[in-house]
Amino acid sequence: MTIDPFAPARLGPITLRNRIIKAATFEGMTPKNVPTDRLIDYHLAVANGGVGLSTVAFCAVTRDARGAPGELVMTDDAVPGLRKLADAVHATGARVGVQLGHAGPVAAAAGERGLSPTPRFNPIIMKRTKAMNDADIARVTDNFVGAARRIADAGFDAIELHLGHHYLLSSFISPKLNRRTDQWGGDVERRSRFPRQVVRAVREAIGEQVALTAKLNMVDGVKGGLSIDESIETAQLLEADGCLDALQLTGGGSLLNPMYLFRGDAPIAEMAATFKPWMRPGFKLVSKRFLRSYPFEEAFFLDQARRFREALTMPLILLGGINELTTIQFALDEGFEFVAMARALLREPDLVNRLQQGSTSGGTCIHCNKCMPTIYQGTHCVLVPEGQRPGF
Repeated sequence: MTIDPFAPARLGPITLRNRIIKAATFEGMTPKNVPTDRLIDYHLAVANGGVGLSTVAFCAVTRDARGAPGELVMTDDAVPGLRKLADAVHATGARVGVQLGHAGPVAAAAGERGLSPTPRFNPIIMKRTKAMNDADIARVTDNFVGAARRIADAGFDAIELHLGHHYLLSSFISPKLNRRTDQWGGDVERRSRFPRQVVRAVREAIGEQVALTAKLNMVDGVKGGLSIDESIETAQLLEADGCLDALQLTGGGSLLNPMYLFRGDAPIAEMAATFKPWMRPGFKLVSKRFLRSYPFEEAFFLDQARRFREALTMPLILLGGINELTTIQFALDEGFEFVAMARALLREPDLVNRLQQGSTSGGTCIHCNKCMPTIYQGTHCVLVPEGQRPGF
């Protein structure tokens, strides 16, 4: 049966006006770690542009959980601005969610030492991460709970827990990053124990009125990293826990292999220029290995995601270079309940409306990835004139 991508669809306890989600991408519009009018305008652009759900990102559970200096931190001070953002998006008919997480070993980009399952040297800050003990795990779980409650109190419709991209919860799942021999490391069940604990605790805290999803790595994209078989096993454990309304499938990540997630051109020179002078030597030391080159292809995660569709019954969200209406339709007809778009909407915030109206069959993003280095000044497509950029 053909699924209409523009018809209303259920995501757990909420209904979206269509099956297209604006994926979480760090906006770089919160220099004081609280929402701004600029951030609201950014999400209003894609909400007015037709998406069913717009996802605010990245929101750190505490200040030391940031992956970049200007990220949102889910404190009491952030709630009034979040409530204003939620009300504004709701007025357009769209829903709004927050991507919530802890950067873990990726926190070096924010100048933090970072937490991780096992110590790891970071050449950018020339320090080793702190291996978490049981007290740290309990504290961070509580941090997730407190942050999730604030998001729900601010009137948001959905929370996406970040279990991908080598951030803290992802690093516990990864055999390359988690070398522990206690209850938090070893086989798949033990490596997934902490992330599952967080998922259960957040679900209990927010109840059944807010949709709860997770972004999960299918693979780490590096030798010795998470394999697709291990990730499927992790996903099956999460499904059995019954706390999530959907999984968004991804791969690679900020710590080990970011271009596995983006595909297309690697903007090495532009990225180096964004670092503080004292951090640039460390970045240049690892840049060629860090920013690998992968050719772009439409829906580049589809083949891997099919294996999850075969192994799971829970709703799945397909991510990864989705620009064309035919791709959206194909993904839905294959059994994926939703699709998530990022760079295509950065180039054209009104793309969903134009797809629905039939005025275009696809987006005009060229996958140059020069939007990546803009994240610290306000994430935007460099090909869009300054006066036409959402949030500017």
